[in-house]
Amino acid sequence: MMTVKQVSSLTGVSVRTLQFYDEIDLLKPAQITEAGYRLYDDQALEKLQQILFFKELAFTLKEIKAIMENPRFDKAAAYQKQRELIQIKRDRLDALLALLDRLVRGETCMDFKEFDMSQYFRVLNDFKKTHAAEIVEQLGSMERFNEMVADLESRKHEIADGAVQQYGNVETYTEAMKQNLKKFLEHGPTIVPSEVEGLLDRGDILTKNLTADLHKDPASPEIQKRVTEFVSFVNESNKGIDMGENYWPTMAETYCSSPVYQKVIDQKYGEGASKFIGLALKAYLDRQ
Repeated sequence: MMTVKQVSSLTGVSVRTLQFYDEIDLLKPAQITEAGYRLYDDQALEKLQQILFFKELAFTLKEIKAIMENPRFDKAAAYQKQRELIQIKRDRLDALLALLDRLVRGETCMDFKEFDMSQYFRVLNDFKKTHAAEIVEQLGSMERFNEMVADLESRKHEIADGAVQQYGNVETYTEAMKQNLKKFLEHGPTIVPSEVEGLLDRGDILTKNLTADLHKDPASPEIQKRVTEFVSFVNESNKGIDMGENYWPTMAETYCSSPVYQKVIDQKYGEGASKFIGLALKAYLDRQ
């Protein structure tokens, strides 16, 4: 048995983090002494190791907990998949380091092959083999799926740029899209046609409320209450779809600086509305 301090020293995970894992039932100690000390056995350490592998691949604690609590969780299969994903990540980092070495030497490198989307499209093609029946059920035919993939490939540079901004890297984006596609194939669209009009109306009302007085301080408690309602509505509307940990920072910057957004938003909600929303979002994120 090891104490929490010994586990922290061995793994580099802070004592507070281990305590938090216990509090959220992600990693429970094997035993708690009468004095209240947490003790960890080899099985607990093995579970911690599995958690750290998932964290290395940018899984959230909520996702890790759900995966590891699933009765069908296969530890050996998880190790194999983690190895594959970490190797992909390593290969990309090696390529990026090589690119940086060339840039440091003063070379001009403009082919951007290090930011390619090949892994993403490999995942999509793997779905064709493993989820053919679900694809046909949801999309009507395999041809529709092929058309969707072809459209994505035609915009791969745009998608890669957005993926890096919103998800941090292409690998995290790929895994998120894989899970989102799986949910779609298993359960259908997250928003059914009959819901669309109501959601648009609700979004419009919240946006009008948020931009009702553009002279107010975007960081004021009143505006922050409104922007919190706006963010909550959008998050709820996504219904569990992974939008990436940088989704709201990206949106805040888009509202502040995108000419396209500013033209559309300002025309509908008043001059300066887009930037006002962006600044309100930035203030909201600063409070989190």
